[in-house]
Amino acid sequence: MKRLSCFLLLFVIITTSLYAQTNYETTDSIPKETLFGKVEKWYKENTNYYTITALMAVESTFVPFPSEIIIPPAAYIASDPESDLNIVLIVIFGTLGAILGATINYALSIWLGRKIIYKFANSKIGHLFFLSSEKIKHAEDYFNRNGKTSTFIGRLIPGIRHLVSIPAGLAKMNYLNFVIYTALGACIWNIILALLGYLAHGQKELIDQYSGEISNILLILGGVFIVYLIFKAIKKKNIKK
Repeated sequence: MKRLSCFLLLFVIITTSLYAQTNYETTDSIPKETLFGKVEKWYKENTNYYTITALMAVESTFVPFPSEIIIPPAAYIASDPESDLNIVLIVIFGTLGAILGATINYALSIWLGRKIIYKFANSKIGHLFFLSSEKIKHAEDYFNRNGKTSTFIGRLIPGIRHLVSIPAGLAKMNYLNFVIYTALGACIWNIILALLGYLAHGQKELIDQYSGEISNILLILGGVFIVYLIFKAIKKKNIKK
């Protein structure tokens, strides 16, 4: 999951950079905008409480979308005195989104049942969402070992946090308890991520000073990581043959 989060982060950075590049004109008297500056500008133009809630809802379903590229940038923007965003409200709306997404997993698990959930996880569509019966089994075993508190603790564990609502649904956990534990865990996680964004903004001058170098490093890492993923996929395919 950590590798997936890194890939998605770099993917967003690269694609937004390419999009911005086609719409950005430079002259000899105007310095070229850095990749980091383009990403920051894109986030400022598109981040609001609605998008935070929606994206955090997606992050809490079975869709592999990391919260690390939602809350920290939003908190970074909110740290600017001229921003319309508020860090406390970012945490609140992010938590509401997490509850919504977790509820979707919870409801689907009750409605579909264990057999169909595991069958979907092993299907080609499930694999597109990086699901597998092993991951569902791991989340279910974790839930069975720790009981209902796992929906609280699990929200703080990468690789488990977005799946722990599935075994909660399969076990037909009391929904009110589910919401309470999910909200507590998601809130703590969002506070941690918001704090990271706030601390990063405290180093804004340093970041701006080396934004060009940071941009180049991100592009290189993104390219290397994509090549690694392609190599891994090809290797896995050859093994199956």
